[in-house]
This record gives sequence, structure tokens and C-alpha cells, in this order.
Amino acid sequence: MNDRAALDLLVSQGPLTRTQIGELTGLSKPTASQLLARLTAAGLVRTTGNVTGRPGPSAQLYEIDPAAAHVAALAVDQLGITAAVADITGRVLGEERVDTAAVPGDAPDLTARLVARAVDGALAKAGVEHGQLHRAVIGTPGALDPQTGLLRYAPHLPGWQSRALREELAEVLGIPLVIENDVNLAAVAEQHDGAAQDFDDFVLVWVDEGVGAAIVLGGRLLRGATGGAGEIGYMPLPGAPLARDGDRSAAQPDAGGGFQRLVGTPSVLALAHECGAPQVRTVAEALARDDVRAEVARRLATGLAAVVAVVDPSLVVLSGEVPQAGGEALRALVQDEFTGLALPRPEIRISDIAGNPILTGALRTALAEARDAVFDTA
Repeated sequence: MNDRAALDLLVSQGPLTRTQIGELTGLSKPTASQLLARLTAAGLVRTTGNVTGRPGPSAQLYEIDPAAAHVAALAVDQLGITAAVADITGRVLGEERVDTAAVPGDAPDLTARLVARAVDGALAKAGVEHGQLHRAVIGTPGALDPQTGLLRYAPHLPGWQSRALREELAEVLGIPLVIENDVNLAAVAEQHDGAAQDFDDFVLVWVDEGVGAAIVLGGRLLRGATGGAGEIGYMPLPGAPLARDGDRSAAQPDAGGGFQRLVGTPSVLALAHECGAPQVRTVAEALARDDVRAEVARRLATGLAAVVAVVDPSLVVLSGEVPQAGGEALRALVQDEFTGLALPRPEIRISDIAGNPILTGALRTALAEARDAVFDTA
């Protein structure tokens, strides 16, 4: 317990002296010294210089040894896979993007080859050997059904429908791995590094090519019986056709039904064209128009009201291309549109995660898994 407390402190605080570790953990100087000697011998901690500029002998600084473990984080979308490799401190050492077209679409092991190529590319850029990897977390649309092992709610990902998907990918990578819903991972990123850091009950709503939500209650993700909690893209709403038999293609604005049909990226562009702007090509251009922004805000507020009425979160975080493109102007309109739609009135924020929030969440999850394993000195 003392070892883990000290290691967690070094992760969160950075380099510390023996005295600082003792003060922060409540350990005596002899116990702190023994602890640091033990962790150094185990290859988990190393010295990193001395504290200077104060009276008396200089004190040695200790830090987590970055080489103690490495993890891989992957974010999957319809066009390809992005992989990042980081050391145990969380520092990203290498990143690789592999397009789906990099492997022939009829290859029987398409998914495994794409994942392996992405991880190998990130390892090469990081200068890390494959044998130094300890854990991997893969973020995908949809969710693994815990009973069948099938990836549900992601018909637009060909090659990801094997019942033994987790086992096949673990075999090609040679390490333990987790396959997690991409929007859930975006919520993990917000919980640790973004707009939801001070909230135990919040909903992250992802509005992009696809639409989904992650529900966090009591600080824990709500998954549902089949992993489908938060699949609000299918949610029936006034003005949208019903989504039947899991038909929720993001490729065309006139495909599928439900909430996604109202606010997904293709639908926002289609709305701009309907409003007399056929030259608009990007979501940012579409949401720069007052009429389009107001209508998207109304649609978003209607869908959010249905979620809020059931879950009653303290906070709703809007993430994905549409909220990022609409920015504060869209957020304010959505907040205003909420008046009268639902009795609970949660705060609404735009995600402030820099970079890819799905990759950030996958990295956070992989690091937590690796630290639980590597930092166990029992």
C-alpha cells in the first residue's frame, strides 16, 4: 500500500524528494528511504538530479522510470485507425495513422492486419520494441456485447464483426487489451482532463458523422446489458424517421433514422443546402449561418431533453465535429432552447480536450490498466 501511494504521488506530482514523499504519505524518513530503495531496485523509480538553491545539502529527486512499462492506445473510425504509444508516465512517444485502404478489403484478417500495422508504426516512431508493450486499449464505434462477444451498433465497420474479435486482436498484439466504445473513452478523457473533471454525474454527447452518448453516474460509466447504453443515435424524435433494424448509416444524410438523422454531420450540411446555401462544404461554414445554427440548436436541445429527463445529470458535455464547429454560439443557443423542455436544467459545456478525445481516453484507460499491473509490488 505504501509503495502504491508513493508511485501514485510520483505520477501525479512529478519528481519528489524523499522528504516530500514522507510528508505527503505520512511515512517516517527511514520507511520512505526503504520504500524508495525497494522501488528503485524493482525498476519502477529512478533518481533524476537534485534540488538546488536552498540551504543545507542538496536533496535527491526521484521520479517514475518511464521505461517501466509502455502502452498502446488506438482510435478506430470508418476510414482507418490511429495508434499512439506512450510510456508509463503518459508521455506519447509515437503516433501512426493507417487508412483502411492500406489492406485489401477482402483480406480475411483485415482487422488484425490494420491494428498490427498501426501499432507497429507507432512503436517504430517511438523507438520502442514490441516486447516492451504491456497493455492496449482500442476505441471503436459500437460496443462489445458481453454475452456474445459481438461488436454491436457498428454495422459500418466491416471486418469487426467476429465473435472472437478480442481474442484475435490480443493474439496479433501479444498483450492484454480492452475494446471500448469510442464515446465512452471520450467521456473518460473529459472526466480526467477536460470539461467534466469536477462532476460525478454527467453525459457526454458526441455529434459527428455518428451520434452517441456516454453516461457517467456516480463517477462510473453506465454500459447497459448489451453495452448499448448511450446509443442515442437510434433514439426516435419528432421530425426524424424511425431507425429500423439498426439502420444508422452515417454515409448519407437520408439514410437511417432517429436523432442522428437530425444532427449528424451529413444532416447539418443538408440543412444548410435546404436553407439556400448549396455552396457550403463544411460543418463550420454551415453553422456560421444564423438560420442553420438556430435550427441545429433546437434539434440538439430536443434530443438532449429526452436524455436529461431520464438520467438527470449535473452536466452535459457536447463533443465531436458539430459542437466544436458551432462553438460557444451553438452551446448558448442549446442552453436557451432547453427552457421548458425538461425539468432538470444541467449545465452545458463544449469539450475542451485538445486533439483526439477518443485517443486521449484510450490512453488514460490503458495507463490505468498498466499501472495497476506494474505498480503491484506485493
